[in-house]
Amino acid sequence: MLGKLEKCVELGEKLGAKFVEARFDDLTLRTLTRVNDTWKDIILRSRKGIGVVCYFGGASGYSSTANDDDKELEKVVSKAFKMARVSAEAASIKLDFDKRPPVKGTGSDAFHPKVHPQTKDLSFKTDLVDRLIINARESGQNISNATGMYGELYGHKLFTNSEGSVVEWDFEVIDLGCRVTSKTTDGNLVNGVDAARGTMGLESFEEKGKTPEDIGNSAGKHAKEQLKAKACPAGRFRALVENQLAGVLAHESFGHLSEGDFVVVGMSPLSKKMGERLGTEHASIIDQGTPNISKFGGLWLPYDDQGIRANETTVLDKGVLKHYLHSRGTASYLKQEPTGNCRAVHFGFAPIPRMTNTYFTPGNLNKEEALELLDTGVYAIQTSGGQVQGDGSFLFKAIRGYWVENGEMKDPLREVSLSGNILALLSKVEGGTKDLHLWAGYFGGCGKSGQFPLPCGLGGPELVIGEVTFGGKAG
Repeated sequence: MLGKLEKCVELGEKLGAKFVEARFDDLTLRTLTRVNDTWKDIILRSRKGIGVVCYFGGASGYSSTANDDDKELEKVVSKAFKMARVSAEAASIKLDFDKRPPVKGTGSDAFHPKVHPQTKDLSFKTDLVDRLIINARESGQNISNATGMYGELYGHKLFTNSEGSVVEWDFEVIDLGCRVTSKTTDGNLVNGVDAARGTMGLESFEEKGKTPEDIGNSAGKHAKEQLKAKACPAGRFRALVENQLAGVLAHESFGHLSEGDFVVVGMSPLSKKMGERLGTEHASIIDQGTPNISKFGGLWLPYDDQGIRANETTVLDKGVLKHYLHSRGTASYLKQEPTGNCRAVHFGFAPIPRMTNTYFTPGNLNKEEALELLDTGVYAIQTSGGQVQGDGSFLFKAIRGYWVENGEMKDPLREVSLSGNILALLSKVEGGTKDLHLWAGYFGGCGKSGQFPLPCGLGGPELVIGEVTFGGKAG
């Protein structure tokens, strides 16, 4: 296959392209979903094909195919070049980039789980989901629905370009989760959710806290607790935001604002703010392609889809904006180094600036100290999604929470919705716990410019925030 990609590069250069990139994806996706006693999804799909980018006059053109026939590849390269040439005539912003030494992949780039998902058959995986449901039912109460989900995405990626880079690596992420929906006496529906997910092997589902039994029990117990939970009061309160919700804030409300294409066209409120203080000394945000998976979890991404080796990029350093997240073109335009953040969902899409693992860095507090610093307010846990605007405004709904008084957790809360602007929130971060946790799943994923779902990692410590607006019942 490398020979075919190299041929694509050669053809593009002969047509007149200034630079050519060619990549091959061979990805397998499996989705299993059981609701109560009914299997809703047992799906196996493949994403296998070649994508080519041609650069000309500061613009790019992209084309792809699932057919690796030589004549088809000639058509793909020709189409990509023609698109680049036409785009160059109309482009008001030119995104040229400097050539670099070729990148050569090494064996150390690979992540090798002990039990790869491709080594186990369907019955092994349906059994994981069955065990989720059984234990969720045993732990829950007044259950309306118990949903178990398993997803896997894995495969091979190969890349080359005009510089002679050759990058080859394997992608892998698995996801095992449970959602329990229970009905209160007044007819309201409440949820309990838990999951184990990320770049890891199936052996991880034997670890404490990650077994199907543990995940199902946790989801059932949380839903049961929510049956007697009070609605979160509306108003502005101090908040303790748990790890996963902190990660969603880092990703959705800040990470997207730091992506180079938004910055270049002036659509981000972070444009022209490099070096400015945007938050307190307790607010630092990193994007990293290869975190310590065994220690923190997350997603393993040694390269992006431009063949750039993954970096650890400090976007926000103790409240000060330090770097954006780039493709090669946006990095050159903004006079920064490429960050390894040019990604695509699969070969059918052109790579664009996207996040890898985006997270708040940990602080120096333990859980008790964080609750003491919070004093009185809302402890918000997990998220079921929300809305984010281009100016950094957000509305998220936490799945559950607790009212805290004088540093002690009191009543469980439901209908916990948080709103505000990420730049205002960053100015109110007062501290974080020592524990760092990262998550990256098969289900959900990140969406941008019609590309969805792209697996991304997120997380952080638990954060103490001086003031957050809580809206009571979320719509």
